[in-house]
Amino acid sequence: MTIPDNSSLQKATFFLTGFQGMEDLHGWISIPFCSIYMTVILGNLTILHIIRTDVTLHEPMYYFLAMLAFTDLGLCLSTLPTVLGIFWFDAREIGIPACFTQLFFIHTLSLVESSVLLSMSIDRYVAICNPLHYSTILTPACIVKMGLSAVLRSALLILPLPFLLKRFQYCRSHVLAHAYCLHLEIMKLACSSIVVNHIYGLFVVACTVGVDSLLIFLSYALILRTVLSIASHQERLRALNTCVSHICAVLLFYIPMIGLSLVHRFGEHLPHIVHLLMSYVYLLVPPLINPIVYSIKTNQIRERIIKKFEFVRSLMCFRQD
Repeated sequence: MTIPDNSSLQKATFFLTGFQGMEDLHGWISIPFCSIYMTVILGNLTILHIIRTDVTLHEPMYYFLAMLAFTDLGLCLSTLPTVLGIFWFDAREIGIPACFTQLFFIHTLSLVESSVLLSMSIDRYVAICNPLHYSTILTPACIVKMGLSAVLRSALLILPLPFLLKRFQYCRSHVLAHAYCLHLEIMKLACSSIVVNHIYGLFVVACTVGVDSLLIFLSYALILRTVLSIASHQERLRALNTCVSHICAVLLFYIPMIGLSLVHRFGEHLPHIVHLLMSYVYLLVPPLINPIVYSIKTNQIRERIIKKFEFVRSLMCFRQD
């Protein structure tokens, strides 16, 4: 698909980009991406189904895990239509309303994930540092309030972004560098000053991801202090083992985010494909790996998944007989 020059561009249109210079290979490139999307959807739906159907898993830790799976699923579905649309149909054109809607969901769900990870760290802190009051502190009502506050905080902070972008005139190229819409990228195409957008973007990151990461670090510092005060070596290991899955989820979220920020800030000399791959890693790797980590490291989840597979296999064998 050829991109028209600025003079013939429609005002209400942006153009997304796949892997530049590799358009002939988009069909082949779509295979691993399609596999990743299918794995993300199946993995997170499996986690949600197991937690919903097994009453023994109706506990705070698994409610927060369900929130994480639901957020990862939403983040995956936010980018799926445009990414696979480019690879399969070369559908690069996207209207500004659709672009801003996608932008809103991508950024909102990213912030929700940060909030959920903070909630999970609070869950681990209460479970290890104050176990006798675990069920009285993290009541169902408290969990619902934490989930709703995560969604409301994220949505209300991201809601101004589309309106801040809407006021711009886009006199430069309408071609975006990715297969989906992001605030930082769109605002760079504006003709006028983007200082307000820059300042507000930094404010949102500081009061969400910045505060969340600081509180997560603080919670684990308190957890470590409590664990080190336990006399039994076995009890220490058991307490720390309950945190391994969450620590992996935190690292999977923050390391790609930091890496992407560094690439955008200092990697202007790097090939475009590096920026592209880092953005895909940031958006797709956490939703892909989180269900795998929790399925392997959480005994209760692993046992239920094995039972489900055994039930399906026995049912298939029964039908064949």
